[in-house]
Amino acid sequence: MTGSADQDLTVGLDIGTSKIVAIVGKKNSEGQIDVIGIGSHASKGLKRGVVVNIETTVNAIQRAIEEAELMAGCRIHSVYAGIAGSHIRSMNSHGIVAIRDREVVQADIDRVIDAAQAVAIPADQKVLHILPQEYVIDNQEGIKEPLGMSGVRLEAKVHLVTCAVNAAQNIEKCVQKCGLEVDDIILEQLASSYAVLTDDEKELGVCVVDIGGGTTDIAIFTGGAIRHTAVIPFGGNIITTDIKEGLKVMQNQAELLKTKFGKAIAEEANPNEIVSIPGLRNRPPKEISIRNLAHIVEARMEEIIELVHAEIITSGYASKLAGGIVVTGGGSQLAYIKQLFEYMTGMDARIGYPNEHLGKSKVEAIKSPMYATTVGLVLSGFRA
Repeated sequence: MTGSADQDLTVGLDIGTSKIVAIVGKKNSEGQIDVIGIGSHASKGLKRGVVVNIETTVNAIQRAIEEAELMAGCRIHSVYAGIAGSHIRSMNSHGIVAIRDREVVQADIDRVIDAAQAVAIPADQKVLHILPQEYVIDNQEGIKEPLGMSGVRLEAKVHLVTCAVNAAQNIEKCVQKCGLEVDDIILEQLASSYAVLTDDEKELGVCVVDIGGGTTDIAIFTGGAIRHTAVIPFGGNIITTDIKEGLKVMQNQAELLKTKFGKAIAEEANPNEIVSIPGLRNRPPKEISIRNLAHIVEARMEEIIELVHAEIITSGYASKLAGGIVVTGGGSQLAYIKQLFEYMTGMDARIGYPNEHLGKSKVEAIKSPMYATTVGLVLSGFRA
């Protein structure tokens, strides 16, 4: 049973820089997702969201899928896969067509969407998503669903997302080498938005910031529609690397220090708190100051937030985000990160959990922001 063999099941596959996660979801009678299987494996075949080693990535996907199959008690044949990376581009576009029979039918909507995507894009890029924002019929704006309405001229305003052809092909190749089909490839911050944003926030104006291992992904919504997307090629891994180099510890120790003791605001760390980590090859244990650790974390997080804030301002929607910022992804679990976002941007912020869309789950940890993208990929499958 899978998303392709059983209409009730959908599989999301988040191919991330630091980990690969597969979730098997089933829609319950209340419209929520019951997670019946989850698999996760460390990812070392990607750099900043892009596949750089096919074999390593295939092995990690295989392990995550097998783990999810074992827990769900089913065979997976197809997945909805996520895509990220600095190769992602986006733009707003519009198209205009004549309404043939003075009443909008599906064929008119299809034609106007085709007209809206008829823009020049580089040869190495392909259209990933065409996301309708609103329709206009004879100068009447703000129409969400034009089907059946009367008029002469139909206009569509859309948000186009493009990605590098080779980046998408490499994801498909990795999935197919595992004996799986790709139902669709979904922009990761779009998937995250499905999992953590409310319709009210999208209407008011909100920015979702998904801090992953290799990238920080941004999506801005106003008036109930997506308006801007962007990818910042830095994520939680640069914090880990700086801890490793600054405190002279191993990579796995740096990651553990970050997740267990890291704080986004150094002043909140106790200056007298010390943590001891094992020394190398019979050397004595090394003592680490939690305040020093926090200074490293804060410095790197400030850089990421500055880039996020600059992107929000450049988008032109900074004054329209009454819903503030929703921070999600593995990087959002740092202590005091909400407060740092509010202090540096002057906007309200909250941590985005995928709880609202989740029903029963065999794994309680699935409600963590770390799994927002994968839950969103499952939701994408049910929306398709």
